[in-house]
Amino acid sequence: MGSLLSRLGLECGGKAVKEEERHLRANDRELNLSYKYSDNAIKTSKYNIFTFLPLNLFEQFQRLANAYFLFLLCLQSIPEVSSLPWYTTVVPLVLVSPSVFLILLSSSSRETNLKVKQALTVTGKLEDSVEKLANFNGEVHCEPPNNRLDKFTGTLTLKGETYSLDNERILLRGCTLRNTQWCFGLVVFGGPDTKLMQNCGRTTFKRTSIDRLMNVLVLSIFGFLMIMCLFLAIGNGIWEYQEGSKFAAFLPKGVNAPFSAFLTFWSYVIILNTVVPISLYVSVEIIRLGNSFYINWDRKMYYPKNDTPAEARTTTLNEELGQIKYIFSDKTGTLTQNVMTFNKCSINGKAYGEKTEKVDFSWNNLADPKFCFHDNSLVEVVRDGNPEVQAFFRLLALCHTVMPEEKKEGELYYQAQSPDEGALVTAARNFGFVFRSRTPESITVVEMGELVTYELLAVLDFNNVRKRMSVIVRSPEGKLTLYCKGADTIIFERLNPSCSNLTEVTTLHLNEFAGEGLRTLALAYKDIDPEYMEDWKLRHHVANTAMDEREEKLDALYEEIEKGLLLLGSTAVEDKLQDGVPQTIEQLSKADIKIWVLTGDKQETAENIGYSCNMLREEMNEVFIVTCSNTSRIVPIFHEQSFITFLLPIPPHLTLPPTSLSPQAFALEKDMEIELLRTACMCQTVICCRVTPLQKAQVVELVKKYKQAVTLAIGDGANDVSMIKAAHIGVGISGQEGMQAVLSSDYSFAQFRYLQRLLLVHGRWSYLRMCKFLRYFFYKNFTFTFVHFWYGFFCGFSAQTVFDEWFITLFNLVYTALPVLSLSLFDQDVNDWWSFQYPQLYTPGQLNQYFSKRAFVYTVLHSGYSSLVLFFIPWAAMYDTVRDDGKEIVDYQSFALLAQTCLLIAVSIQLGLDTHYWTAMNQFFLWGSLSVYFAVIFTMYSNGMFLTLTSSFPFIGTARNSLNQPNVWLTMLLTTVLCVLPVVAYRFLRILLWPTINDKVRGRGQDKVLPATPRRVQARRTSTRRSGYAFSHAQGYGDLVTSGKFLRRTPKSRPALFSQTDSPLAQTQPQFYRTISEREEPPLSP
Repeated sequence: MGSLLSRLGLECGGKAVKEEERHLRANDRELNLSYKYSDNAIKTSKYNIFTFLPLNLFEQFQRLANAYFLFLLCLQSIPEVSSLPWYTTVVPLVLVSPSVFLILLSSSSRETNLKVKQALTVTGKLEDSVEKLANFNGEVHCEPPNNRLDKFTGTLTLKGETYSLDNERILLRGCTLRNTQWCFGLVVFGGPDTKLMQNCGRTTFKRTSIDRLMNVLVLSIFGFLMIMCLFLAIGNGIWEYQEGSKFAAFLPKGVNAPFSAFLTFWSYVIILNTVVPISLYVSVEIIRLGNSFYINWDRKMYYPKNDTPAEARTTTLNEELGQIKYIFSDKTGTLTQNVMTFNKCSINGKAYGEKTEKVDFSWNNLADPKFCFHDNSLVEVVRDGNPEVQAFFRLLALCHTVMPEEKKEGELYYQAQSPDEGALVTAARNFGFVFRSRTPESITVVEMGELVTYELLAVLDFNNVRKRMSVIVRSPEGKLTLYCKGADTIIFERLNPSCSNLTEVTTLHLNEFAGEGLRTLALAYKDIDPEYMEDWKLRHHVANTAMDEREEKLDALYEEIEKGLLLLGSTAVEDKLQDGVPQTIEQLSKADIKIWVLTGDKQETAENIGYSCNMLREEMNEVFIVTCSNTSRIVPIFHEQSFITFLLPIPPHLTLPPTSLSPQAFALEKDMEIELLRTACMCQTVICCRVTPLQKAQVVELVKKYKQAVTLAIGDGANDVSMIKAAHIGVGISGQEGMQAVLSSDYSFAQFRYLQRLLLVHGRWSYLRMCKFLRYFFYKNFTFTFVHFWYGFFCGFSAQTVFDEWFITLFNLVYTALPVLSLSLFDQDVNDWWSFQYPQLYTPGQLNQYFSKRAFVYTVLHSGYSSLVLFFIPWAAMYDTVRDDGKEIVDYQSFALLAQTCLLIAVSIQLGLDTHYWTAMNQFFLWGSLSVYFAVIFTMYSNGMFLTLTSSFPFIGTARNSLNQPNVWLTMLLTTVLCVLPVVAYRFLRILLWPTINDKVRGRGQDKVLPATPRRVQARRTSTRRSGYAFSHAQGYGDLVTSGKFLRRTPKSRPALFSQTDSPLAQTQPQFYRTISEREEPPLSP
């Protein structure tokens, strides 16, 4: 109970208590329990065994129509009111299928790139001794639970000494511990207090915009139904008052006009309830289920390398995929593969790596067979002993934090914190400088076949301020050298003036590399005087053990020694995107979908990925970055930059210049969020960097709140879960960062490029099919209902039905169910190929053009016209009509048969007009349903059925006596023509005079083949843009290198389920798009 109260932030007295500081003592359970902190239990599922039924019913009755159906069922159980038999409502009701719900389970997620976690030296001495651990009594004072993943503040007090605790000493819930055999720790936060759970968004019931619109329409329809029933009830009261008195002598209680009108009102509520039939929601669920299967079965979204198919993890959101306006994407693992390749380099003023023949590394027994390079001249100069080139690769082999593992002789495996480092060390390995092993004090390298061991004196670690790292080593000859690599702008500021000419040439090469989208680093070195080094090491030890301002003191020492460097050259590494990412982003942009990238990486990485994905381009010369220290300064910047066309980035968590100590400004504060959104929405590209998982979700919520647009979030890791839950649609990529994002998502697949097929094909088709279904369903049911309304004027407003009761029961369940389902499951305005060629086809869904309140009103008006034709034409044709033999056929049953047959034929032809893609199933269901209708009426209206159940089948002989008359068939023909003619005329004129983009594409699609489009070749370009150092490097790895803790690699593989060639989009060939002008092109005939 105490734990529960603690979670709620309450004491037994009911007073809320805010935790200011957390206090724990190791091996003191009594003290720790006295604080009533949360235990380690969490709940991520939606239901349990007790709450499933009530919560599920609550979920179902969020649809107002379900409550409406329950009310009708209760009303129909009253004999004095019910004008229809029980089976007309019960039979459809038992076929209602419930929605599919997902139970989300908690799962750990692993990161591809290693994060540095180390114990304090004082606790590391405990090792794995159980006795020492049992006697450990350290006390921890730390911050209260919060959602900051990048920060932790606390202290450890042990034996009177106080030690600082920071984020490097903390293991977060949800991470996987790797490369260590054991780990002991003290639980600081448990259960809901953990930072991961503090960042998790609340699970909400996701509903589509069509569902929300349907709730509004159901209320409107219900009000319209009440008006119709009230009008008919008043008519009944008037009729009873004026005409009913003539029949008073035949009634046992006489005539009571008001009471008759009251009962008639409720009777008409039952009769006219078909404006929103139960079968509507049955059909909606079937359609959604079918479209979900299409996603699961789509082999073009199957990734054979990982044996991963696409999966629709929910069946209730398919049509929402056709209305996406904003996409929020993670970067690492979502847009990228976390794979980098060494492509080019510049050494001593000469560029290497032009695309020629592939280099043969067979001369190097320790070369990585997977490494590829295309410039033999570089191998030649290395093997010829060029000192600058060998110094270049020696630097790459020494200046890093990579951990090696050699399972067999010559089989080296490198574990790198960032893929950049792995690519550079592998390049040095293949060119003859093989990083073989390391200890905390040394690095062993095989240089051109000769084993050389360097003494490692210091590692000047990387951080976001320095943007560089250095190592200081002593060669076997006793020579001291500092090797440095980092961002070129940082390195160039620290070069010796004698390197000016080389710097200019290298800058030209860097511009060329960056123009090709490659990530660049500059390499430099300097020789160090031994006496100076001894003095520097003493000062370094003092700074490294300081409790106050440790980082500032170390940075000052690093800055002092990293001056007067000599430039060696630069590297150019290709940031490996997933296949088809630039093409997918371009395709989605053509569909007018805004893509925002939300990443926790630094600004340089975010900018680089923007260029790599073609979100940012060189012609965007007005890219600007916002960084300020407080809100009062940021608002004027937003106003000043309001005219800017492009934006990179507008970080939700605006970071300060690295040297600033001022408090940070938060762009997501209440007084700032409107300015942020206003500015961002005027930009073509938005990339938010340095965002936490919770801030990702806040950005999504901000757009949802103010833009009223459908959003989609896509990610692959645990840090994307909050964003995925917050968006209307959540997509998880089952990549290399675990399954947490997939388990929290609505849809999942293996590659980002499949997103365009999910939206432009499956999403657009699902939305189009659902809208067609709703328009047609409301049309046929309003037409059906209005016929009853007109009939009320001819039956004394007595709530008599115009159709046979069995026809009323079977109309939505049998006669029209399968044809409309076939339309909603198989129809395509254009095929998938044309959907990719013309992404603009996606735009109508974003604008709700296919189904809206306006479209609903048009449908009701169309139904009103059709019902007038379907009632009054048969009524006029049957009035005072006789058979060929002179006998009258003017009776209620003959009129009912003619009216219902005309209705069924008219709505079936309307369905045919709405169908663009005919299949054998469409034909079979349409003609089959009409055949079933005639078979049923001849069976039910037969003598045998009448004699078996006289009260249930009163229409004896009506079918055979009416349908053998020519005037009956002519009436059907006339009625059908009058119903269809306005529709055909309107569509002909619309296509001729105001063709939509769909009409134009379908017109062109009749030619089947488009002229061949020449392949676009990207021209070489240069750029002054620089990539930041290390793709995902983090501070602290240098300490791990010198601590003696080594890494291990655990390879895994999974066989493919079945062999299949990948999607054409998997190849790097660009896709091309044809644009359609809405005004300039001449109109096309249908």
